[in-house]
Amino acid sequence: MFLLLFSKTVRRVLAVLVLLPVLVLGGTAVRVWWVARQDDRTTSDAIVVLGASQFDGRPSAVFKARLDHAKALYDAHVAPRIVTVGGGAPGDRFTEAQAGEKYLRAHGVTSVVAVGVGRNTLQSLRALKVEFTKRGWTSAVLVTDPWHSLRSRRMATDLGIRAVTSPTRSGPANGSRSAELRYVARETAAYLYYRVFHRSSEAGPRAV
Repeated sequence: MFLLLFSKTVRRVLAVLVLLPVLVLGGTAVRVWWVARQDDRTTSDAIVVLGASQFDGRPSAVFKARLDHAKALYDAHVAPRIVTVGGGAPGDRFTEAQAGEKYLRAHGVTSVVAVGVGRNTLQSLRALKVEFTKRGWTSAVLVTDPWHSLRSRRMATDLGIRAVTSPTRSGPANGSRSAELRYVARETAAYLYYRVFHRSSEAGPRAV
C-alpha cells in the first residue's frame, strides 16, 4: 500500500514538473501576443523610439517603421518630444539614435533628443533612464515592434520609468501569420531570459 501511494505521489510530482514549464511558456506567449495588440497613447514626457539597424545614417525598414509611427504620435501631441535610443557598431559613423534623430528632423520633427548609448534593449533603456533623471522626466510611450513591447515595457518599468507601449503596425515585423508566430516564440524566450537573469537577449528584427 505504501509503495502504491509513493508511486502515485511520484507520478503527480513528475506531472507537475512537466506541466509547470508548459504553463509558464504558454502564459508568457499569451502575454507577448496580448501586449503586442495594445496601443496606449497616454500623454507622457517623451515618445521613445527603440533603435534598430541603420546604414551610414539611413534607417533600415524596421527602424523607419518605428520612426514614422513615433512622428504620428508626436503630431497627435502624445508627447512634446521624441527620444531616439541605440548605440553604434565599431566603425559606424552614426549611432542608431543619431540616424533616428536625423530622419525625424528631416521629416519635420523639431524636438528630438538622441541617446546614442547601448547595443541592446536593456543597455539603451539604462542610458535612457540616466537622461530622464537628468531632465526630470518620468513617463514614456515606447515605440517598437509589437512583439518587443512586453519585454521593453518590463525593462523600462524595472528601471523606474512609467512606460506604456504604442507599437508600429507597419514594417517587416508585421508580416505573415508564420512570421508573427516566430516572433512571439522568440520574444517569449527573450522575456523569460530577462526575468531570470536580468540581462538582455535580443530576439527581434533589427535590419531589413
